[in-house]
Amino acid sequence: MMVKNMNVQHVIIIQAKKNLLCILIAVRDTCVDWFNGVGESGSIEESLALGLKLNQSHGSKKDHPELNHVRLNKRCVGPSSTQLYMVRTMIESLLTDKSGYGKRTLRKDIDYNHLSLIDQFHKQSFFWDYLLNFDATLKQCGDLSQLWYREFYLELTMGRKIQFPIEMSMPWILADHILESIKQPMIEYVFYPMDLYNDAAMHALLVFRKQFLYDEIEAEVNLCFDQLVFKLSDKIFTHFKSLAAWQVFYFYKLLGRSIDLTFLLTQRLTLSFKKSLETAIQRFESVNITGVMELQCLLEVNRLTHELLSSFLTLDSFESIVSEVNHSVSSALGRITLHIFWELTYDFLPHYCYNGSTNRFVKTQQPHVNETRREKMTREIPDVQLYGTRELNQAYDIVNNLYRGFVGVQHFRTMTRLLGYQGIAVVIQEMLKVVKNLLDKTIREFVEKLRACMPKQCKLPRSDYGSPAILQYYLHQLHEIIHYPALQDVFHCFRELGNAILFFLMIEQSLSQEEIKDLLQAAPFQNLIPRPYAKEGEALEAKIRRLEAKYAAMSLVNIIKKLGTEKQGKLVEESDLLTRERLCIGLTTFEVMLDRIRGFLLEDPVWSNNSSSAVSSNISPLSNIDDTHDFHRIWSALQFVYCLPTRHENDMSVEQLYGEGLNFAGCTIIRLLSEHRKFETYDFTYHLFKINRSDQKEDEVKNVSLPTFTERIRKFQILNQQIFACLNKYLCHTTTDEIPVEQVKCLTPMTLQTIQSSIPIYQHNRLPGTTSEC
Repeated sequence: MMVKNMNVQHVIIIQAKKNLLCILIAVRDTCVDWFNGVGESGSIEESLALGLKLNQSHGSKKDHPELNHVRLNKRCVGPSSTQLYMVRTMIESLLTDKSGYGKRTLRKDIDYNHLSLIDQFHKQSFFWDYLLNFDATLKQCGDLSQLWYREFYLELTMGRKIQFPIEMSMPWILADHILESIKQPMIEYVFYPMDLYNDAAMHALLVFRKQFLYDEIEAEVNLCFDQLVFKLSDKIFTHFKSLAAWQVFYFYKLLGRSIDLTFLLTQRLTLSFKKSLETAIQRFESVNITGVMELQCLLEVNRLTHELLSSFLTLDSFESIVSEVNHSVSSALGRITLHIFWELTYDFLPHYCYNGSTNRFVKTQQPHVNETRREKMTREIPDVQLYGTRELNQAYDIVNNLYRGFVGVQHFRTMTRLLGYQGIAVVIQEMLKVVKNLLDKTIREFVEKLRACMPKQCKLPRSDYGSPAILQYYLHQLHEIIHYPALQDVFHCFRELGNAILFFLMIEQSLSQEEIKDLLQAAPFQNLIPRPYAKEGEALEAKIRRLEAKYAAMSLVNIIKKLGTEKQGKLVEESDLLTRERLCIGLTTFEVMLDRIRGFLLEDPVWSNNSSSAVSSNISPLSNIDDTHDFHRIWSALQFVYCLPTRHENDMSVEQLYGEGLNFAGCTIIRLLSEHRKFETYDFTYHLFKINRSDQKEDEVKNVSLPTFTERIRKFQILNQQIFACLNKYLCHTTTDEIPVEQVKCLTPMTLQTIQSSIPIYQHNRLPGTTSEC
């Protein structure tokens, strides 16, 4: 029985070796190319026998050199798909672990080194079929159309949806993910997912051959591309706006059509600029005059954003976009100019107090009139329409908060830049109407009523009485003025007038600084060379000529005359002449405003009919020094009132309620009426201060502390002197013809002879109650 089993196993081994031989011969006959085109019979049987012997005896090829004589040619053509399939199938039968010949497999009869080579050949040949059909393989790899087709999901909705929204479309999901991703380098792949629609359309036409599928794809492409342009433009605008804020702090083919992406982005970015500028102006219109700083900041960020984008795209000029949003294309008055004037008239003049030490206006703590109401922005402003990102918005908000509690030099400089010459002229013209209305109506009525409350005469008491008695005298004489019921309204109206005059002064100073900067920047192009330093013995004129020759190429007038047209040459000559004249003449706006206000005063007899009657009637000007008809006497009474100290500690002083605009108004009217000399000589408080400085008394008269009172007088006296000095600086160019000439009699110094000859006259005309020995 054991012999029989051994015979069976031997037969199986022999049979397996024959099968191995047959498979190897079949592989050879299927795909091998002979060296001479003729096969060599029996070579594989001999090789196999030798291989089996080597496997059994563990010998090497060096002991059997007959295995090294096989020579192969390079193949001219690749194997066919049938050949490759048959070879791979037969090799797979050699490498499989399962066999139909009992438990014995064919791989056990193959040498291990040969087996690994056969296995490597089997694995690599898997890719040969795809390489032989490389065109089809490449198309199949690049065909991503199946990412769009989703009929299976349409069936799940049971007919409730005819078409899915683009948020469920794989191409749009990928593109939207790139746009919303915080990874900036991914933005360059934003158009790659859109190419899926090309594959889907190609599949619909060439594979499915269905026109309705193509139409559906085309409709979705149009919608997705509009959304892509919308989001991409916002992304670009946000990027460049953020970049600009940090610095201050192509054609695409789709479905066989050429789309001018640059044109679409330009249109969308222009619209984004308009929205951003519209938001900036609306934000400015919802705040007070301090919002000019934030408006200027937003305009600068948008201007720099436009400059950065203009290096990649052709956009409309920034000035034209601002003019369109500002509504200043067809009108001389833009939204910015109108809002600035509105805020100046209804908020700045009645509600702000000026402080000369800080040169700022601050809001009064007790408003005399109702607060102005403004339309608040109800909609939520996106971050991209302000400074780009939330972090930048917070950073700029901290900076802008520094300028929201006051109105100072920075605000007036910003207003000067925003308004320009035309806007400044319009605002000043309208402000002059406000000043004229105050002088002709409100203040005029108060001056007439105060003049009626004044005593007919109010003398300057002698120093012999002492400062307490003089204070009591003035408290009695000015009783009606002190207790005038509408005195707060009087101060409020003068505060409005003073704030308007201070506005003219601030605009003049800001405009002068801007013009000086322009002139300094234009000087090199006008061949205006500063005077160089010359040592002793050096020729200054020769040095200047050398510098002029050195910088002659920068002369703008000569360049345009040579290279430009005749019209351009005339324009540049006129512009150069205007700039030089502006530098030489030194025009001042504030002087013109003072002349206009003086004209308003001289037109009304209430202001001008004062001491002129005395002069015309040949009465000595010294005879009416006690008269209280002049305005400077009325202002002296008002100054006496606001110099009085407060009765309670918690009461607010006049400075806190009305600021120094009150003093500016009174001093300006006095100076324009040429009464400043009389005011400084005959003022009630100045006279009291001089007497108190000599007697040094510290009494209290009718609950008025004399030291505190005189201290306030001195403070306001210094302030008045500063105001008169400022006004004299701008009024020094007034011609002598405009100043009324007073009739002054000049007396020559007396000599000894004249004194002796005049003794009888003095004795004859001595004062009553005096003796001749006097």
